[in-house]
Amino acid sequence: MALSVQRATLNNDTPISGVELTPYVVTRKGDGTSTTADITELDPVDGCHLRYRWFRSSSHRKASVCSVHPGEPAVLQNVHSKTYHCTEDCFTQSWREWMRHKMATGGRDEGVGAQTPLWKPPHLKDQSTGGGAPPSPHGGTNNTTSDNYHRPKPHKYNGSADTSGGKDGKDEPEQWTEVGVEKSYYSTVEDVGHLLKFLVVSVDAHGRTQAGGENGFTTGRVIPAPTPPRRNLVPVAHHDGAEGGRFTVLTYNVLADLYATGEMYPYTPSWALSWNYRRENILKEIVQYDADILCLQEVQSDHFEDFFLGELGKRGYTAVYKKKTAQVFSQGTYVIDGCAIFFKKDRFTLIKKYEVEFNKAALSLVESLGGSSTKKEALNRLMKDNVALIVVLEALDQPHARDPSGKRQLLCVANTHIHANTELNDVKLWQGHTLLKGLEKIA
Repeated sequence: MALSVQRATLNNDTPISGVELTPYVVTRKGDGTSTTADITELDPVDGCHLRYRWFRSSSHRKASVCSVHPGEPAVLQNVHSKTYHCTEDCFTQSWREWMRHKMATGGRDEGVGAQTPLWKPPHLKDQSTGGGAPPSPHGGTNNTTSDNYHRPKPHKYNGSADTSGGKDGKDEPEQWTEVGVEKSYYSTVEDVGHLLKFLVVSVDAHGRTQAGGENGFTTGRVIPAPTPPRRNLVPVAHHDGAEGGRFTVLTYNVLADLYATGEMYPYTPSWALSWNYRRENILKEIVQYDADILCLQEVQSDHFEDFFLGELGKRGYTAVYKKKTAQVFSQGTYVIDGCAIFFKKDRFTLIKKYEVEFNKAALSLVESLGGSSTKKEALNRLMKDNVALIVVLEALDQPHARDPSGKRQLLCVANTHIHANTELNDVKLWQGHTLLKGLEKIA
């Protein structure tokens, strides 16, 4: 029996412009076992490999969509910020946010209009971003009906899969244009308003299709990426002492893909929970603060290796990482989340690293308790697999930042994500206390 494709799916049906689409493909080998590996022509299985193709529909639904909720049609536009909105409440909230930001920046409209992205998918790195305020790639006009907003022309918009290719609602066969031949595909601005189709088939060395034929899916219409809301940060006073130097620290929970589920966040559309979409916005926000030290929580083990380590490494950071101990099977591999500390290589050097597993601390504590039932109850209460990561860093010489006494400038940084259940406050308190006792011994 030759290699065959069992199924091909996508974790959400609504592609976002500029975001990578990576299908989940399951194949069956000749020996009856299944795999999710990418079987290429250079590394065939049973003399066969997988051939991928992406297509764009000829039909196009030209429509203005909300900049905040891109799954919804736009009915209003802020002509100052060039953003589109689906309801009056959406427009009002965005207007207030825009005005607060404008006041906070002294009237400078920073961040509005064209922005040079801090990270682009490899497929789009050679594309120019242009200048000035970008026109909406999905319709809409600039005929204002007031000083602050205008209403785009009425239209119909449906983000779900729509395979009709005819005009005026006529049911005509859809025409498709091939746009990609790799497993992954980065949707572009040109795809907005179009359907995308993915096909995968097992072929032999001569290109002959194997048993089972093609497998694939059709997505909904591609929508433009929304603009994340700005954070209005509150400045805090700092001490400009003569001794020692200054450094900045950022802490950020990135929400591991394992936990970004529709059951946990039923009010969030599936495309917004997709890791390929979220990672771009997370990286953009983290990098813009330009902190010397980054403490990240819920960093999924495969995302640390495949994304954060490389992308933040390009920006001068090096890292240490501690993951939890109980891995789970997801997307064809075993993964779990953990804590990561990134620091700038030109500011600090790593002296020592300490890893804290609260499960081990719980086992040690329970041993001192009497009675088997008490021990069992305590273990059930405390064994939550949370971890902490501690590093000792030495500050490198910086202008105007040397210790007058000539001593080494050492810094201890701890990063943890204690148990999240609000009904287990005693467990949270115990984990925090355990970490502080460990820090006392180190510092």
